[in-house]
Amino acid sequence: MASSPETFVLRSTPTSPFGRKVRMAIDGLGLSDRVMLMPADPLDENDTLRQQNPLGKMPCLVRADGSAIYDSGVIVEFLADVAGSDRLLPAHGEARFQALTRARLADGILDASILIVYDGRFRPGEPPAERWLAHQRAKIMRGLAAFEETPPDPEKTDIVSIGLSCALGYLDWRKQVDWRAAYPGLAGWLSRFSAHEPAFERTRAPTS
Repeated sequence: MASSPETFVLRSTPTSPFGRKVRMAIDGLGLSDRVMLMPADPLDENDTLRQQNPLGKMPCLVRADGSAIYDSGVIVEFLADVAGSDRLLPAHGEARFQALTRARLADGILDASILIVYDGRFRPGEPPAERWLAHQRAKIMRGLAAFEETPPDPEKTDIVSIGLSCALGYLDWRKQVDWRAAYPGLAGWLSRFSAHEPAFERTRAPTS
C-alpha cells in the first residue's frame, strides 16, 4: 500500500507579506490540501515558532517529523521540489539563477518596506528616524525602478511575479512610498498579473 503524501504546517499569519508569498506558491503548485496554516506570533516568547525557527521569524514550514524549513524563499523552493514542478522556478541553468536573483530583489523591497513599518512599531512615542526611513525608501524605489525597466511577464506565475506582486500589495496596504505615481508601468503590471493569477486575491489580507 502506498503511503500518504507528507503534509505540512505553515506558521504564518494572513497579514504577513512573506507568508502571502508562500501561500501563493502553495496555491500555484496545487498543494493547498497538504498545507495547513497555523497562526504565529513572533513577539510571543512562548510561541513554539521560536523553537521551530530560532530566529522567531515567519513564515516557517513545519514538516511531519517536526523539522522546519525557512525562510520564504527556501520554503518555495522546497515546495516546488515536493510538487515535482518547475512552474515557479527553472530547475537548473542560467534561467534559474536569474529568477532567484530577481526574486531576492523583490524580497529586498519587502524587507525595506517592513523595516519602515517597524520603525514606528518598535519605537512608539519616539520621533521617526528620518535618515533610516529615507535609506529604506531609497532601497524600495531603486528596486521598483529595476522592475519598472524589466517587469516580469504579467501572464506567467513564477517565483519572481509572486514576490513582486506581494511587495506591491504590501506597499499598497502600508503606504510606505507612493509607488503608483512613480512607477505607472508597475501599476499596470500588477493589474494585469492579478487578473491572470486568482491566488493574488485569494491570499489578500483581511480588511477588518
